[in-house]
Amino acid sequence: MPSLPLLESEIPDLPLKRGKVRDVYDLGEQLLIVSSDRISAYDWVLPTGIPDKGRVLTQVSNFWFDLLGVPHHLLETDIQRMDLPAGVDRQSLAGRSNLVRKTEVVPIECVVRGYLSGSGWHEYQENGQVCGVRLPGDLRESDQLPEPIFTPATKEEVGAHDINISFQEMCNSIGNELAEELRRRSIDIYRRGAAHAHQAGILLADTKFEFGQVDGELILIDEVMTPDSSRFWPADQYAPGHGQPSFDKQFVRDWLSASDWDKNSPPPELPADVVTATRNKYIEACERITGAAFGWK
Repeated sequence: MPSLPLLESEIPDLPLKRGKVRDVYDLGEQLLIVSSDRISAYDWVLPTGIPDKGRVLTQVSNFWFDLLGVPHHLLETDIQRMDLPAGVDRQSLAGRSNLVRKTEVVPIECVVRGYLSGSGWHEYQENGQVCGVRLPGDLRESDQLPEPIFTPATKEEVGAHDINISFQEMCNSIGNELAEELRRRSIDIYRRGAAHAHQAGILLADTKFEFGQVDGELILIDEVMTPDSSRFWPADQYAPGHGQPSFDKQFVRDWLSASDWDKNSPPPELPADVVTATRNKYIEACERITGAAFGWK
């Protein structure tokens, strides 16, 4: 049985910043990141949560941090071993909480695309490019690209769209050397992730990474190749020329699009069948990628 969704965590007396999904607590030298069960669509956080969604995001990210073997911010995943204020409800935080290093966050979303979809497809239809990268002229929606491409975006405040930029604009913002290194690392991680996902019957269409710096060291932070930060497509259903079924918010978006919601006023509650179907897709993605049954201590 799924647990009730955790929409907001509560740890008294700690500085807190809430994002669309994550609650970030400042512990001084470190941060505690709690992935809630909130879900967003069309720049709105919906009033209905998806039970265990935060645990899926956390477990998938932690799997990648361990598998990739790249420098990252993760310090501890066991809530029982974290030094937290007395009386904290650790059970509600179990499986969804990471203790991480503080970093100076690089203000760029490092997006890598292996397939033509989403905003990349829309831009390609307009000018044959994605973020300044010229592509072949005969591609269809969802086509695999000849090579993965790096298409950065600005990091915007909560509630605002990230804005796609060219690589040159990224260089102008953070410097050539750092931009080149971020592109190299992002494409390398994407290739490795896509190869592993393919073995699990999943196509990693695109994903985004975030990086931070600690004492001049560049490390991977935030979430890594989760259903929230990526497009995961079932390989056995792949058929280019249109949008693809996916392991993410598809049921939520479809239901909202078919409703009479105007996308400008507070969104409606989600029906139980949409919540259940979405939860099942997230868990399926988690189990396929990690190769383990979904669960937590």
